[in-house]
Amino acid sequence: MDTSQRTEQQRSADRRRRELLEAADRVVLRDGPQASMNAIAAEAGITKPILYRHFGDKGGLYAALAMRHTDALLASLRAALDAPAERRERVEATLDTYLAAIEARPQVYRFLMHPAEGTSGGDQGFDVGRHSAPLLKRMGEELAQVIEERLDLGPGGQQVARVWGHGIVGMMHAAGDWWLGERPCERAELVRCLADLLWGRLAAAGDRVGGPGF
Repeated sequence: MDTSQRTEQQRSADRRRRELLEAADRVVLRDGPQASMNAIAAEAGITKPILYRHFGDKGGLYAALAMRHTDALLASLRAALDAPAERRERVEATLDTYLAAIEARPQVYRFLMHPAEGTSGGDQGFDVGRHSAPLLKRMGEELAQVIEERLDLGPGGQQVARVWGHGIVGMMHAAGDWWLGERPCERAELVRCLADLLWGRLAAAGDRVGGPGF
């Protein structure tokens, strides 16, 4: 097989994988945590063994969906952090971006973060508890990197940045999960309260010399 044939086969496989992920997304938007491999295979018009062939197992499909949505969310968060505005405004915009994302697609959020109580047809649900922690860890590390690049935190700044990154992500996740379930206030009010909680050290820290600024 020559290089052009291998390239075309890879393109075809990548295209088919995208199509299957789009079918999985449609099921997740409809069923949330109750989404099953049976339903996803039916939506894609294939058998379940073919779905396993592309993703290995449920964990592989979950990881691919999680990567797809986490990449999009992280891009949105970085855009909010890079917006031409005062630091306080950018902090609030970043918090709002996260909350707006889970509010706009609550079924996707619940699929990624909440295990199903059970699915129909004998198809067990995705093992969300085993896979969701790495998503939060990845977001924490990404935010830590942004903080370290932009803020002068003095001696031990890298460690401080990691503490802040994971702490902020944990706060957003816990507060957002509670808010999405109970809706005790408007999103804007929650954003203001969380920004107030973060603002002390964030307001005092100077920008790193030569960095993009925070």
